[in-house]
Amino acid sequence: MTGDRATLLERLELARGRVMELKNEDVGAMFPDQIPAEIRVALTAYTEAVCDYLGSCFFVMDRLGEGLFREEGPRVSDWSGISPEEWKEINHMLYQPLADGAYETSFANPEQAARLGTYGEVLSFLMAELYSMPAYLFDGKLFMIVTLVELFLEIFGKFTQDTAPAEARVREAAAFYAEDYAEEIVSLRLRDQFVPAGGVLYQILMEEDLTDERYLYKYGEYISDTELRLSRFMQTLSKEEIDSMARTFTKGFRRGFETMRIPFEGKETVSLRYAIGQERMMRRVAEQFQEMGLSPIMTRAAGSRLNRKGVVRQGVISGPVCRQFEYDHRMDEAIFLGRRYMERKLAAQKEVLEELAPLLGKYAGPALVETFGEDTFLPEAKDGIIRLTEEQQALSTELTGLQSQLLERYLPGKDYSFSIIAYPNPKIGDRFEEIFRETVRINTLSNEVYLPLQQKLIDVMDLADHILVEGAGDNRTRMKVTMRKLQDPEHETQFENCVADVNIPLGEVFTSPVLENTEGTLHVSGVYLNGYFFKDLEITFRDGMVEEYRCGNYEDEEAGKRYIRENILFHHASLPIGEFAIGTNVPAYRMAGRYDILGKLPILIVEKTGPHFALGDTCYSHMEDTAVYNPDGKEIISRENRFSVLRDTEPEKAYFNCHTDITIPYEEIGRITAVYPDGSEKDLLREGRFVLPGTEALNADQMNRTEDRI
Repeated sequence: MTGDRATLLERLELARGRVMELKNEDVGAMFPDQIPAEIRVALTAYTEAVCDYLGSCFFVMDRLGEGLFREEGPRVSDWSGISPEEWKEINHMLYQPLADGAYETSFANPEQAARLGTYGEVLSFLMAELYSMPAYLFDGKLFMIVTLVELFLEIFGKFTQDTAPAEARVREAAAFYAEDYAEEIVSLRLRDQFVPAGGVLYQILMEEDLTDERYLYKYGEYISDTELRLSRFMQTLSKEEIDSMARTFTKGFRRGFETMRIPFEGKETVSLRYAIGQERMMRRVAEQFQEMGLSPIMTRAAGSRLNRKGVVRQGVISGPVCRQFEYDHRMDEAIFLGRRYMERKLAAQKEVLEELAPLLGKYAGPALVETFGEDTFLPEAKDGIIRLTEEQQALSTELTGLQSQLLERYLPGKDYSFSIIAYPNPKIGDRFEEIFRETVRINTLSNEVYLPLQQKLIDVMDLADHILVEGAGDNRTRMKVTMRKLQDPEHETQFENCVADVNIPLGEVFTSPVLENTEGTLHVSGVYLNGYFFKDLEITFRDGMVEEYRCGNYEDEEAGKRYIRENILFHHASLPIGEFAIGTNVPAYRMAGRYDILGKLPILIVEKTGPHFALGDTCYSHMEDTAVYNPDGKEIISRENRFSVLRDTEPEKAYFNCHTDITIPYEEIGRITAVYPDGSEKDLLREGRFVLPGTEALNADQMNRTEDRI
């Protein structure tokens, strides 16, 4: 860490003093005449906006008290004297620049940043980076606070010299920030993810009075009516209901070790990821994990672009303040991404992982409770956003691959498990409580009922030459999926019979298809992927690889292609089909139709509501050498493809480090048919319904649950 605590406090005091001085000075007069007048005006407004925001952060810092930067970290109990009204005001101060439409006039908005001329991109990046400040304040992360304030002052200083700074010099300052502090920022993030500690998040979850809504604001995250209503609803549930919901989740996590034959002995930590407002259930989840011998680790979503990837937000999170802001800044690393930065980041990651190796061996995995209900988001395509160059796109892909290889070396995927489940939040609509209870019903469908029904589908497909998937009506899907030839059908299978363990709810059979001779067109009228809505999405494949793609999101066809390349292909020129699956959870599909919420369901549930194809790596990524078995004892042999087979000889070519499921709703399916080597056919689904003899029960809206839970 750069500087000890005393030195950092001194640096903070100096930087804070300079910011407060700027608030009382004629900033516009400091800029040289060589800067055009209209840009000087914008620079003045920009500087005033940043100083005002930092002033709010300093106010909050003082209000949280002197103990904020104590060596062992803040104590949430120190904040008990802050009234509910003041907490709301604090939250408003920290997030007002982005909330309730304020982003439209913010310099973080690329359209407004254009007023700054060639300096717009880097100054917009800087403002976005400063907006990560609240989390650092509430966690008492002195180093991050100091470096951010100093970065602003350094860049501001370049504009007060005798001549106008070249845009490259301003950008260089941001790049040096990333390179110089990569080691510290990477180290902080990895320790947050894997070292159990009694930090602010742990204190809130395990020690705070959850009936006192002030606890929500103590996270320092954005708190809206959604988080408040979700917390209030959780308080209405009985102790038995909460315990049962938690048990469904933790039992699924524990069962994952048995299903995948991973030794549980010696595991000591589990990463809890959830939405703020779910604490009443999550406290019981944490307690049940502790009964298993696992200490919970809680981590915030990454704030700095040095740690973030696209718009992914994993950890303890609230709803996004402004989704367009997240989208506009998803490629901010373009400001600093270069070979030198990549090497610094990888070296830092390796050093920390080496140090944490003993802890990583005790890591049981992540346990994620998703939330859903947000309105469909169609981002505005803006010309002025920061974008990766083609060279940087290749570098970003390379960096992601090398980071994945490095993590796999110290934390092999075969050594830990995971569990994921989802519940709605109040944004789902006026029938939120009803939908919540329906979701609990979906999450507790009976494994014993689904296993034999899904096995009938598997038995038919196992011996097929290929599977045909054809759309109905306006759906233009026509896919041929090539199957492997089983050498020992009595003991081998191509499909996993997936019920509720790590992946809740149950309801799919899936395989990693043979890429050669897998081809055709995949089309869906509308689908929600990786946080974004895709309208009229169409992708064509040859030998299992993406060949062409388009969507109807934008009138400009090239804008649509770019949207797909950035948010589905993740800058890869092409991706393979990593998975073909048939979802069998008709009750979930009927629930979605009954409440008109299909577009709001997470992929975790949507993938169970129809056939789907995943682009990217297989479901067995980094676990190809681990034998996996279905409940009937048959080994699942379809664990790799022509890319993952290179994992030992050419690891840089083996994985794409992404996996995106694209589901075709039942109503858009004309037929799914198994075609045998002799040309004979057997339909599994026809006109959106299961027609294979013995599977008709899957069409029912009501299926047996493991037990009545809520």
